[in-house]
Amino acid sequence: MKNPTHIVIVGGGAGGLELATKLGDTLGKRKQAKITLVDANRTHIWKPRLHEVATGALNATVDELSYAAHGYHHHFEFIWGKMDGLDRDNKQISLAPLSTEIENILPPRTLNYDQLVIAVGSQTNDFGTPGASEHCIFLDRREAAEEFHQAFLTIYMKASASAQVTASSADILADKEPNTESNAQSNSISHTSTEQPEKEKFAIAIVGGGATGVELAAEIKAAAEHLSKYGFQGICPENVSITIIEAADRLMPALSPRASQAILRQLYAFEIDVLLGELVTQVSAEGLYTKSGKFIPAQLKVWSAGVKAPEFLTRLGGLETNRINQLVVKPTLQTTLDENIFAFGDCAQCAIKGSDRSVPPRAQAAHQQSSLLAKSLRDSIAGKPLREFNYQDKGSLVSLGKQGSVGNMMGNLSKDFTFEGKVARWLYVMLYRLHQSALHGWGKTLLLTIRDRINRKMNPSMKLH
Repeated sequence: MKNPTHIVIVGGGAGGLELATKLGDTLGKRKQAKITLVDANRTHIWKPRLHEVATGALNATVDELSYAAHGYHHHFEFIWGKMDGLDRDNKQISLAPLSTEIENILPPRTLNYDQLVIAVGSQTNDFGTPGASEHCIFLDRREAAEEFHQAFLTIYMKASASAQVTASSADILADKEPNTESNAQSNSISHTSTEQPEKEKFAIAIVGGGATGVELAAEIKAAAEHLSKYGFQGICPENVSITIIEAADRLMPALSPRASQAILRQLYAFEIDVLLGELVTQVSAEGLYTKSGKFIPAQLKVWSAGVKAPEFLTRLGGLETNRINQLVVKPTLQTTLDENIFAFGDCAQCAIKGSDRSVPPRAQAAHQQSSLLAKSLRDSIAGKPLREFNYQDKGSLVSLGKQGSVGNMMGNLSKDFTFEGKVARWLYVMLYRLHQSALHGWGKTLLLTIRDRINRKMNPSMKLH
């Protein structure tokens, strides 16, 4: 009896995990194929929510999904590892050794496949800007988001501790002052000068006016308000300055000018500074320098100005890649040089039908491609031809926290319809629920929604540790 086809999916992001789930629930459950998911992490977090992890609005420990447990329930195997090589002739991928600073966890391994799907996503592209990698946080991984969160809280804790010491010293000095008429004037002056110590200032700079930069800025503004309420008095909200630096002449150039203007208007309402048409040329520990000669001081710096696929893709068995390391694929999402290797999502360059443009690196594109590949790979098992991908731009939604959101919808009826406020916020939340429903079904998604509502009632508005 012939062994079932082995489909290996590398990358457990939104698209890769959805694909593994769909194939596991169909081909895997019926034993028509063996489905294996490979990822360098053991848990999944929806990447568009990393800005919430960074500010503590989302507790990643509560919201994360275990690949191993999910695989058990959806009939696919999970292998923990990072792909670092490909042998196309023998249909085999190699996995790098896994180790910590104190021990080796797993040795190098190999894994055979019949059909290989690469969905390793993208990473931040700093375009070789001097100092960017040394002094900026690249908000493209959970670890980076948690690094920002810890750095953010540390600055607040230090400022609050300093304010407490200053206040205590002032109280001691006031107690030691002799209470005589001759010293009344000096006592009054001393009391006045120490009663309200000057609050510290906190500057944050974000390079890139795309969705990540805009959403992070809005969440930081909300976090500053929450921390003030929770007793972190060393930095008051009005002393937190947030600056977005964007090289283009408007925010999120992929959106309509009307949508960009709506986003800019809301950011200004939050007192967030936006510098347009400014190219960052150098980053130092103290701040950022622009091509026009400006210097933007900042204690925390985030780079979110561009994306590229992981560099190791350029060394995979001679497969065709483009200038930002993406694997070039045909309309069937097969790589141009190997029909048994597919790629999709941010790590793939796929042309839009009837256009000279490529499918943009968005979550909606990965979702559409995973749905198509799930059908295509099932068709392939049944001996049917592969389907071709036709990207449908549904528009974009930008979260500006609980304060509001901006939506830019596309379609035959709306053409280009921009809207703001609670409706846009509700639709943004629904995007995440749609992702959850693709993984768990609507029944469990409803339970997760109820859980999240209870957590919001029971827990602080942001993670404080």
